[in-house]
Amino acid sequence: MGNSEKFRNDLKEALQQGLLEESESLTRQALAAGEDPLDLIQTILVPTLSDVGCQFQEFEIFLPELMAAGDAAQAATRILEEAISASGRKTASLGTIVLGTVQNDIHDIGKNIVNTLLSSHGFKVVDIGRDAAPSKFLDAAQQENADIVAMSALMTTTRPATRSTLNLFVETGSRNHYKIIIGGGCIDLDWANEIGADGYAKDAAAAVDLCKKLLGIPT
Repeated sequence: MGNSEKFRNDLKEALQQGLLEESESLTRQALAAGEDPLDLIQTILVPTLSDVGCQFQEFEIFLPELMAAGDAAQAATRILEEAISASGRKTASLGTIVLGTVQNDIHDIGKNIVNTLLSSHGFKVVDIGRDAAPSKFLDAAQQENADIVAMSALMTTTRPATRSTLNLFVETGSRNHYKIIIGGGCIDLDWANEIGADGYAKDAAAAVDLCKKLLGIPT
């Protein structure tokens, strides 16, 4: 096994185990060995994060492991994007997604995981944070020319905010300009259908698949 292949295999293993510092070090070593940064994103980071997401869905790993893998992948991605930028190349974005936790909901762990996975898969994610008013979703969608608006709500008491946010898009004549999806602990498919959302994702991995499906990207 050559050094290049060893770096790639070691990086994949470090990402799977959520070893942030080791992932950063191996990413730099792989670049120093002549690996193409875009190829590393497409053939190592994205497939590895997809595998981790599937393991989470199948209850083979749990939230801490998923978060650790996401953090490691995000750290590696930053290094690779810097290398791509330095070479004068650009990463092709799959689409722009405005992501936030709805008004009066201060929980953002799930949202942050979704952000990490979407970013690692090649989407441009505009994270507007937690406790985001309906107008904040609309303003960001318009300013960023978003393809998808993604809302998260954990608490039952904040679930109605997903409806009021979507209704603002309807009232301003903007509804048909964006795909609007929802997720979070208090959300289910029935609620998504009731308020007229374009989709529901039960977890971060499902959110990636849903966004790809809505934009016609093969999964």
